[in-house]
Amino acid sequence: MTAQPAPTDTEDKPGFLDRMRARMPWFDHVMRAQERYKDAKGDFYAAGITYFTIFALFPLLMLGFSVGGFVLASQPELLATVVERIRSAVSGELGRQLIELMDSAIDSRGTVGVIGLATAAWAGLGWMANLREALSQMWGLYREESPGFVRTKLSDLLALLSAFAAIVVTLALTALGNTSVMAGVLARLGIEDAPGLSLMLRLASFAVSVLVSWSLFTWMIARLPRESVSFRSSVRAGMIAAVAFEIFKFFGSVYLRSVVTGPAGATFGPVLGLMVFAYITSRLILFSAAWAATTPENMAEELIPAPAPAIINNRIINRPGLQAWQAVAAATAGALGALSLTRWRRR
Repeated sequence: MTAQPAPTDTEDKPGFLDRMRARMPWFDHVMRAQERYKDAKGDFYAAGITYFTIFALFPLLMLGFSVGGFVLASQPELLATVVERIRSAVSGELGRQLIELMDSAIDSRGTVGVIGLATAAWAGLGWMANLREALSQMWGLYREESPGFVRTKLSDLLALLSAFAAIVVTLALTALGNTSVMAGVLARLGIEDAPGLSLMLRLASFAVSVLVSWSLFTWMIARLPRESVSFRSSVRAGMIAAVAFEIFKFFGSVYLRSVVTGPAGATFGPVLGLMVFAYITSRLILFSAAWAATTPENMAEELIPAPAPAIINNRIINRPGLQAWQAVAAATAGALGALSLTRWRRR
């Protein structure tokens, strides 16, 4: 009989990640957020958000062409200026084709605008529905019953309009916080030659960008899920997302400048860059939501209420006894059966 080896201490010893999670609470929080992100299929939802983001660009371009057509049609002087610049920049047959294409776009501005608006509304509702469902999944919100198709679409439309307004305000504030805009304002004040001004402008531009992104991401994480969530946790998650987003924008701009130098990069670089930008931004927002959902105050177990008192209802069933004719019939059947059995045995 062979002796079994004694268990060693290394079998019960926690792994490296377990020791790191026990030693550093922030690392344990990051790992919990990653687990929530993976269990809720964050990459799948991020890919869906990216698809609808790219798809919505085409109807938005149609709307842009339609708006430009209405502006040029209402201002003949501006239209003449644009035509002259096209002729001076592009000569020959190509310039004439560009002018004809512009005239065709102006003539069909109404149809293009209606089609673009309808397609943009459809793509925008798909984008918002996917984003709201993804954020709800990151928070661990699972709806048992749907409120209805019409009500859901109206809620998504309201959220889409709110998101569009928030993005427009964000872009406006970001443009105001641009370094060139600040430099122009300081130049008007006559202090453009102050020492260390360039560094201060860059720091101020970064601070404004982070503040604006913080507000936008906090609003998205806290208000876009289909159920109410913790706003305090969303504020901290929005700050993390804003800082990471600004760092990603910096390295993304450096990468794009190095890619678009060649002819292939100039053709496909912007599209690929936009796809990567939308995908990384979607993952960043969803991971930040998962981080907010896995904070200690949100991970606390819910108290299970005591069951309701049992109600005992007595049920009285009246069963009538055997009637006289039933007894006679049973006795007669038994006698006939016994008589038949006796005769069968004799035979």
